[in-house]
Amino acid sequence: MLKISKELKIALMASVEAGAAIMKVYDTIFEVEYKDDNSPLTQADKQANDIINAHLVNTEFPIISEENKQIHFQERKQWHSCWVVDPVDGTKEFVKRNGEFTVNIALVAKGKPVLGVIYVPATKVLYYADVAQGSAFKAQLESHGASVDTIKNLSKELQPKQNDTNDLQVVGSRSHMNDETLSFVEDLKAEGKNVEIVSKGSSLKFCLIAEGNADIYPRFAPTMEWDTAAGQAICNAVGVNVISQDTLKPLAYNKENLLNPWFLVSRN
Repeated sequence: MLKISKELKIALMASVEAGAAIMKVYDTIFEVEYKDDNSPLTQADKQANDIINAHLVNTEFPIISEENKQIHFQERKQWHSCWVVDPVDGTKEFVKRNGEFTVNIALVAKGKPVLGVIYVPATKVLYYADVAQGSAFKAQLESHGASVDTIKNLSKELQPKQNDTNDLQVVGSRSHMNDETLSFVEDLKAEGKNVEIVSKGSSLKFCLIAEGNADIYPRFAPTMEWDTAAGQAICNAVGVNVISQDTLKPLAYNKENLLNPWFLVSRN
């Protein structure tokens, strides 16, 4: 069983408390605003961000969050470690009310994710990992008020697929499938692979790979660091790689530009 650190406990509690607030908004008629980049924003994003910040501010690490004012790189580049947070990943899915949105909280050290928590408020499913311990877990909670001990008791260890076959499940975005991704799929078929597309929203795509319900997640469209850090931690903890298609190295964090390059998630 995973030994849960102080930082991971804080992230777990922050995620489920934020999830409770998100669902209160989800169950109402809510307004949708739009940011300068035309991405949606709701009261759920704002409330969840306030809750998460209130938890994480008690740690020694600064915070990068989608909903915080971004700090200049001249200051950030001095940080050894920081939190990377998306209070509601998949706001488009939230607005569509399909349940496929998550709370993402990761701790990054020297540009690498070391802890990750992904909470799915609509289903009360919680994923979490400690990369150094080499293990990740999934817990089906009964309420958003679950304690850390309850979470531990409900947790089951994640295991990615181990068998190599010609049958491949490729994860596609619920909202962002594009020509580059479709071309990647066609290349796999040309290699003799039998490809099934599995669609999911938000960081749940990482979880599909980590728990063995899919093989490959190609992301050939824009994402930000807060979209991927928690998912990468969970994948890395079980031996799944998240590789930049620019550098052919793992995605890095707290970069000057918080925009990610295209990447590929797979066990190989």
